[in-house]
Amino acid sequence: MHGLEAKRYLRAHTKRLGKRTRRLYRATPAGRKALEAAKDKVRELFGELIEEE
Repeated sequence: MHGLEAKRYLRAHTKRLGKRTRRLYRATPAGRKALEAAKDKVRELFGELIEEE
């Protein structure tokens, strides 16, 4: 998660929940764009793997 935050794909903030402190993440616009690009690559690869000849 820290690596994705360093690449500015995620933004983090802390939130106190009772006695616990949680670190919550939200995708940035750049992160959402990178996710869509990765999904396209996975779909292409998966399609090549299951193609019937």
